[in-house]
Amino acid sequence: MEEPQHSSTQPYLPSDEYRPEPVPEPAPPAWMDGSIRIGIHTSIAGEIASALDLAYNLGANALQIFSASPRMWRRPANGAKGVGPSALRFRARREELKLGPLVIHDNYLINLASPDRILRVRSIQAFHEEIVRAIALGADFLVAHPGSGKGASMSAAISAIADGLRQASRGVNFGNLRILLENTAGQGTSVGSRFAEIKSIIDQCLELPLGVCVDTAHLFAAGHDLRTAEGLEGALAEIEATVGLARVHVIHTNDSKSALGSHLDRHEHIGKGKIGRDAFRRILNHPRLAGRAFILETPIDRPGDDRRNIETLWRLVGITPRRVGAVADGFHIRRSAKRKSRIIRGHRSSAKKSRRRKR
Repeated sequence: MEEPQHSSTQPYLPSDEYRPEPVPEPAPPAWMDGSIRIGIHTSIAGEIASALDLAYNLGANALQIFSASPRMWRRPANGAKGVGPSALRFRARREELKLGPLVIHDNYLINLASPDRILRVRSIQAFHEEIVRAIALGADFLVAHPGSGKGASMSAAISAIADGLRQASRGVNFGNLRILLENTAGQGTSVGSRFAEIKSIIDQCLELPLGVCVDTAHLFAAGHDLRTAEGLEGALAEIEATVGLARVHVIHTNDSKSALGSHLDRHEHIGKGKIGRDAFRRILNHPRLAGRAFILETPIDRPGDDRRNIETLWRLVGITPRRVGAVADGFHIRRSAKRKSRIIRGHRSSAKKSRRRKR
């Protein structure tokens, strides 16, 4: 009887082939749900997470902060990260309040275009630390002023900024963080009052996650007449033709104390400046600006100015602003009629007493 033949070769079965699972695409941030996002720059005094509650209690659903003192070179106590254990508390509280995007503005002293070698080195180091802190806090965007050439040619200043951004980004895993270059009013030798200048910076840093932040007050001071529909369309056309509207993620929504084309950076309350309320209604509701975050950087001249500016923006988009009570998750759209009546009666009562005393 013939013995069966044995072979070490196994038959090929397609089902045996290893096929790695495709890497799932990252889900968009929870705040990116298509809803209008209105925020304000809030203080980080004390515990940095308190800035989140401050923005929430003012009626905002987005915010901007500094991650450290904006006018000091002194490094924070925790070194480059500067936020230490509070970063975890910050991230957790932000998730609870569902705020987003989180925008961080860089230090005002940073000037990546400076021809002064010492200032330039300090600026690059400081901006690197800004990136590291922004990542630690889970920020979505880091806004930066491009810089000022201080006598250098525009092309030299642009090249210096691009080189500074590349150096500051070495060894960094950006994750979801994106750096946004902000347009300027054109004061002095500042770079960025023309979007073509910002495009030149981006073109030299294609390997970096760069975008654009548009400031309405700076846009107006640089010569774009946002008071008219034609002026707004002209500004959007220039942005589209240079950096592209797809790169614009944040709009600093500020009225202007300065006149059209003045090149002076002076912010004013919404509807109280040279741009005016009607212009902001067009900006907030323009279909080509849908999905952007509108962040206020308006002054606080009187208590309550920050809340009033936020409420103005909500009303301009046709939404009744929310009022947050003492309980973190308690919403009060407006004061109750009973409380309002008590307040009115209280004022009247005080006025009567005052008149009696005068008699």
